[in-house]
This record gives sequence, C-alpha cells and structure tokens, in this order.
Amino acid sequence: MKAWQALPRFREGAPFRPWLLAIVVNEARNRRRHAGRQAALALRALEPPPAGTEEAAAARAEQERLLRVVGAMREDDRLVIGYRYFLDLSEEETAVTLGIPVGTVKSRVSRALARLRDQIEAPA
Repeated sequence: MKAWQALPRFREGAPFRPWLLAIVVNEARNRRRHAGRQAALALRALEPPPAGTEEAAAARAEQERLLRVVGAMREDDRLVIGYRYFLDLSEEETAVTLGIPVGTVKSRVSRALARLRDQIEAPA
C-alpha cells in the first residue's frame, strides 16, 4: 500500500526493485520501532506501590522482578502481556492494536503466561 501511495514519487527510468525494497525496509524499521516503544510503554504502565511499609517494600521487589522477567521475554510475549494485563486491554482491543486475529491473541497470551510462570517460579 505504501509503495502504491508513493508511486507518483518514483523517478522515471530509475530501477524499480531497489526503490520498492527501500520502502519495504523503511516500513519494517518503522514498525519495529513502534512495537518497541509500545512494549516499553506497557511495562511502565504499572506504578510502583507506595513506599514505607515492609509489605510495600516486598510488593515493590516482586513487581520489579516481574517487570525484569517480562522485559527479558520475546517481543511478541511482552506485547501481548503488556497490552492485556498492564494496559488492561480486552482480547479484541489487543488484536486490533497488534493487527492479529483474536484467536492468535488468545494463544499468544496463553503461551506467554506459561513462559512467564516458568521464569517467575525458577529460582532467582
């Protein structure tokens, strides 16, 4: 679609393939950057609990560990977990945001949570 929209800017006589591949590479790079920013935003959505009590300190340590573990996960796992649980989006909203079917969201969330559970239960 981007190439079609950019077609009027194509220089007549220039090689078409490199022009088209440049558009594809730029679009892939932009999507990757966007996904990275979205994942970082989702991880920052959780605010730390108030400091002061022993329970608050323990909750903060647990939350920091959770964020570290989620931050170390694969990008697609981080995104579905972040959107579903940190940003509290529904499965349908997550599907629209990620541009994938709802069934894919369900399966990715299930697998991501299983991997997250394994990491959290592993000795620290």
